[in-house]
Formats: sequence, structure tokens, C-alpha cells
Amino acid sequence: MRPKVLFCLLPLILLSCTKEVKTKDSLLEHLPPDPSLVIKISNLTNFKSELKNNASLQSVERFSGLQEIMARVKGLDHLNTEQTCILALYEVGKDNFDYVLATKNESGLFNADSVANKTVETLSYEGANITKYRLDGLEVFSLNKNKEILMSSSMMLLENIVRLGHNTLVDPVLEKLYQASSKNKSATLFINPASNAALLPVKEIHEIANPFSSWISLDFTANSDEVNLNGVAMAPDSIKSFVNLFKGTSPLSNKTPTYAPINAQAILSYTFDDYQVFAKNQNNYLDRVRKVDSLFNTIEEVGVIYLNNQKVVLLKSFGTESLYDYLDQRKTASQTYQGNEILELQEKRWVEQSFTPLVQNFESNFCTLLDNSFIFSENKEALQTIVSSYKSSSSLDKDQGYLTAKASLANESSILFVSDETGINLLAERELSTEMVSDIKDSDFKDQVFASQMVMDNGFGHFNILVSKIAKRQEQNTVSPLFTLELNTDLATDPQFVKNHRTKKQEVVVQDQNNVLYLISTDGKILWTKQLDGRIQGDIQQVDIYKNGKLQLAFCTNDQFLIIDRNGDEVAPFNIDFDGGNLNPLAVFDYDGSRNYRFVVTQGKKVFMYNNQGKIVNGFTFKEAPSNILGAPKHFRVGNKDYLVFKQDNNTLRILHRVGSDRIKVTEKIDFSNNEVFLYKNKFSVTNKAGVLHQIDTNGKLVATNFNLNADHGYYATSNTLVFMDDNILSIKGKKVELELGVYSKPKIFYIYDKIYVAVTDIQNQQIYLFDSQAKPIPNFPVYGSSLIDLSDMDNDKKLELVAKDQDNSLIVYKIN
Repeated sequence: MRPKVLFCLLPLILLSCTKEVKTKDSLLEHLPPDPSLVIKISNLTNFKSELKNNASLQSVERFSGLQEIMARVKGLDHLNTEQTCILALYEVGKDNFDYVLATKNESGLFNADSVANKTVETLSYEGANITKYRLDGLEVFSLNKNKEILMSSSMMLLENIVRLGHNTLVDPVLEKLYQASSKNKSATLFINPASNAALLPVKEIHEIANPFSSWISLDFTANSDEVNLNGVAMAPDSIKSFVNLFKGTSPLSNKTPTYAPINAQAILSYTFDDYQVFAKNQNNYLDRVRKVDSLFNTIEEVGVIYLNNQKVVLLKSFGTESLYDYLDQRKTASQTYQGNEILELQEKRWVEQSFTPLVQNFESNFCTLLDNSFIFSENKEALQTIVSSYKSSSSLDKDQGYLTAKASLANESSILFVSDETGINLLAERELSTEMVSDIKDSDFKDQVFASQMVMDNGFGHFNILVSKIAKRQEQNTVSPLFTLELNTDLATDPQFVKNHRTKKQEVVVQDQNNVLYLISTDGKILWTKQLDGRIQGDIQQVDIYKNGKLQLAFCTNDQFLIIDRNGDEVAPFNIDFDGGNLNPLAVFDYDGSRNYRFVVTQGKKVFMYNNQGKIVNGFTFKEAPSNILGAPKHFRVGNKDYLVFKQDNNTLRILHRVGSDRIKVTEKIDFSNNEVFLYKNKFSVTNKAGVLHQIDTNGKLVATNFNLNADHGYYATSNTLVFMDDNILSIKGKKVELELGVYSKPKIFYIYDKIYVAVTDIQNQQIYLFDSQAKPIPNFPVYGSSLIDLSDMDNDKKLELVAKDQDNSLIVYKIN
């Protein structure tokens, strides 16, 4: 396969898919030699999540050539580790691959207890014990080696490792890239086009005399809409690699997209700031001796435009006079189209011969000059299309797919490839195997853009590879999904936004049905998971117990009070168990904003108040209530006085001092509704099941206002805003809005950037409504198929995001522009 076509198809191939020295302290030394692909996995949980939640990767999994590989790797589903591990694929026969995985050995690493149909036996080979697992017909072999464990789908590969002992040798280029790879990415891919063609599904696999490069290292990142691979391609002088065509040159801004029509299938652009240097590299690559032609000294970009299944070639120049005179003298005919002269040329292979291997299989029959670029084509109609689109400003650089790709790419490239679905289909049909072409055409890449970029710098080719859902044009007051994330099982708690104290951005925290707690970044990546013993009660609170700006997460489960730090680790001594369970949500009081917190845990009638050191506050005397406490206690500050408010199931509202004695005695019994106590107009305000609003002022005076609400009404208040949800009638500051018939959640008030937003969800019909403080609907709401949980500004850009559950009980985040 031609090296440049490898560059074009890398986005799709990598989705689907040596002088030796001793190494030290590297998992690589445990692998058999000559892997076809090596994947360093730094965060297994994240990597699995990114693979699971990206639509493009899910499509590729169905490719016939990958199904057998995926079936074999499925044996690693029972692997659970936070340690770095490496997964290597080996060709063990035509179109047949096995894997070896190496990682640090630890207890609980491989747990197949949930597999009903399994057998385990120990095999012996040259003094080494190899464990063989048979799991529902799938074989997995494991071998302990020093402090590491090796797992494989092939007994033969582990036998090879045993025979090699400690004599495994590693390519020094691979080792260098391995040691330099990012630890902050979930995974890094390493592939060597110079020696491994096994994973490239080309029509004819043959020895590549001049490969694209030596090893390529690519850090992997993915979310629901995008896969991004960033890294470097090594280009030693000892290898006549395609990358070295650009050695000693600097990348320039790619202009080919400004000449390509907006309906172009793909573009491929090469730039260099010194043609003489490029030409010498070209002679070396082609192993030829040829005098460098000064005719092309002004050329700084070679572009290939794929249009209607044909090629158009562009030569961009910073001085056109000499080359134009040369072409004009060699024309056989000419005509004018929209003021542009189109020349018919004698030398059909002239461009190809001058710029091979950048241009191949191309006849330069026609040419025109647009501004400072020469455009060549095989037929006249293609040039006419180029001229017409260029003059009407209908070029590819205005296409939304190209703009989506450009947003993630550098401004200057030595090589740039951008394609839509039709361009990928075209290139695959010309270069890939029949089976692969069929798989690609059967997949839905309609709304995807594919891009590859290489920037040459000091002997390294810096790579950026992208497969992304094409972003829609964002108009003001639009609501669009930012990302969707399917967890290992359904959500169990409401997702909520929490602040990242390092970036000041908002992230999402949620727990699933298996009681696993997740922290999720603004782009949908799982940052960490933590297995908890029980279900979190109510909201998670953020605190700064060390008063250093670093935030922790505090909460109660059914029978524990926990505080965990930014990394998901428990903060001692805040892992406190409560016999009998049945805890209410945690209440956190910060009386005067000094971060001298009081953590209040309530269990039935009992009240436990802890300080920042996890010790019981003995000065707080309200240790036990006369009857069970309902929900989380509340703290309010009015003037310079603190009020602690407890609801009890004997219909009593207790309002206490800091020390726990009664501050205000409320003698009237209140049949509490299923709503919280709020401070509204400096009055403690709560509703009963008959729809009456009870308000107690700081002198103990009680006022009751009958709003005639249903027993299951929703109620929320801030200091000056009162909101009710009764059946399908939403009332904001007395202004009523009639919504569609449905079953509605309690209303929520969000105060963001000095603006008040009121949100409510029709749970029955899965619709989210959003209003301002004057009861005016926010444009483009309701949002369908979701139920709102939380609203925030994730990226500090004064654009709102809301986190919700979708109809499949997955997490979804919307952006409001």
C-alpha cells in the first residue's frame, strides 16, 4: 500500500485495528518479539468507557476482520486493575491474531467468579506453571513472571515467553516512545508501518520498500462524538520513510481547502517552505540521481482534491510567472471559462513525474491559474467546477465538516488530510480489501469527518488524527447534546455538577446501580470510579476541610458517612459506619464561611454532629429528637444569627441555636409535604399536604397562606423567589404557566451569573422545561427524551450546561448557547 494512502486511511485503520537492546523496568520486555500492534493502557476503566461510548468505535467493532480479534480479547472482560498494562497483538496465521497482555500482578486482578460455565487447570511447560481458564468456551492462559502477570489467548505465545526467559529484546525506538507516552491518557497505541503490514487490510500485502515511517506513537482520547489520536512518527535517517520527504522543511498554512469545492469528497495537502530541500529529500526517497529543477522553486504546497471520484491537483506558488510561461508554451489548446483561461497540455504525466510520490496515477490534461495556484485536472469539467465554486466563495473551508476538523488541528501542516464519508469510501475502494470495503460501506459514517495531520519538526512527525461527529452550526439560544455516557449499568442517583478546584470547571458525579461512584470530565471522560458499599443518600456536598482551596466530596450512604478527595481516595478519619443504617442525607453547616464545618448525620431520632477532625461536637446538645427526623437538617443565617431547622415525623418543626437548644418554638403541628424547608423573605417557609404555605418569622410569628395545592405539589424558594408546581401549572413569583398534561417533578431554582432559571421535568413524557424569573420560557425548550437533574456553567464561558437522564437511563449533558 502506498505510504500516503496509509496516512489518509489511518483514522479508520487505527479505529479498527528493528536493532534491539535490553530494557529496564518496562512491561515491553515481557512481550514476545514483533508485535503487530502494542497498546499501553494507563487507565483501563477509562479506556473501556471511551471504547463503549463512541459511536464510530462501536461501528468498527462490527467489521468482519475485527470480529475474531474482539471475540478473543473478550476474555479480558474479567480483568480489573488500576495498574498500567500493555496489550500486544500478534499474527499467528493468515488473518488470525492472538494477544498477550502484561501488567503488575495484584490480588483480584482477574475475577471470573460470575462465569457459570468455567474450568481452571494448571499446565506445566519447561518448569513454568501456566493457568488455563476456559470461560463459556473461550480460552485464556496466564503466566506469572517475577512481579508481573502475562495473559494470552494463545498457549503457544506464553510458551515462547517461557523459552525466551529474560532474553527478550525491544526495539529502542519503541522503548523511547513508550517511556515518553502520556500517563494522563487512557491508552497509547504503537504501530510500526516499516515492519508490520499484518493489520493493514490492503488488496495486496507486499514488502514496503519506503514505508511511511518507523514506529508511530498515538495517545488515545475519545468521547461520545469524537476519537482523537495525538503523537509522533519516528523518522530515523536509516529508513527511507515518507515522513522524511519533509525533513528540513517547515510546515505552512494549508490553502488547498480554499480551492476545493464545498462538495469535495476529500483533500490531501502537502506543504514545505523550501522546494530545493524537498526535492533533495525526494531524490533520496526515490533512490535516484536527478538535478533539482529550479522551475518549481516557488512551489510551497501540493494539493490533491478528490471530486466526483476523480483527482484534481493543485500547485500553490508565491511567484507564478516562470511556471505559467512554461505551461503556456506547451499547451495544445485553450479556452476561457468565467474569465479564467483553461489550458490543454501536451505532457500528461508531467505533474506526476515531478511530484511523485505526492501525486500518483494522475494525468495532467488541463490546467488553469486561480490567483497564485495552478490547478490541474484529468477532465475539463472538474476545472470548471473548481473555478465556479472558488468565484462563488463556495469552498471546502466553509463546510461544517471541515470546520469541525479544523477546530482540533494545528493551523499549519506538513501533511493534511480531511475527508467525509464519501471520501473514505472512495479511498478504501481503491486500496483496501474487498471485505473491508464492504464493512465500511455498511457502516453509518454519514455525519462523521475524518482528518489526519502531520507537522514535521526536528526529525519528528507530530501526528493528530481525528474522527468526529460533524458539529452543527451553533446559533444563539440553541440546545444541543454535548455528550452522552452509558455507564456499566443504569444510574442509581441523580447526576450532579461538582467543581474541579484545579481547573475551576464543573464536572459530573453520579452513582450506578452497582454502587460505583463516577467522576466525569466536561468532555465525557470517566476520570475515576470508586466502589461504595451502599447507595448515596441525597446530594453530595463539596467541602474544603483543610482550608487550602482543595475540595472534597462529603456524603452519607445508607450506613456510612464518607469524605473522599479529588482522586477518589478516602479522607481519614471520615469513613464512619452506623449500625442499623437508614441514614438521612448529610447536612453540612458552615456558620460564618470560615470552613469550620459541622457535619450533621441523622439516623431515626439520633443526631451526630462532627467537626473537621471527624470528632463529635460535644457542645451540641441536640443528640436525640423526640421522634424521627425527616430528610437533611437545614442551616439558615438571618442577620448575625444562625438557625438550625429539623423536620420531625410527629409534624413538629424544630428551630435551634448552634448549641442545639430551641431558638424558636413552633407550637403548631404541620402535616409536612414532601418538600424541603426554605428561607423566603427572611421567614422559614414550608408547605403541608393540603397546599398551605406555613411561614415563621424570627420572632416566632406564624402566617399560613392557602394556595390550594394538591398533596403531591412541588415547591422551591430562594430569598425572593417562590415557585410552585401543581399538576401541570407552574407558578413563578405568582405568574402562572400552563404546561402540557403530564407528571411533573419538583421545580428547581438555579442562580447563575446573576440570573435566575426555573426548571421542571415532565417525568411521564420525558421533557425538560426551562424558564426565567419572569416565567418566560427559554427558547428551544422543552428538550425531549430526558429528565433534568442539574444546571451549571461547566466551562466558565457564561454558557449553560444541564445534566440529565435520557430515556435509556444514561447520563446526558446538554449545552445551551
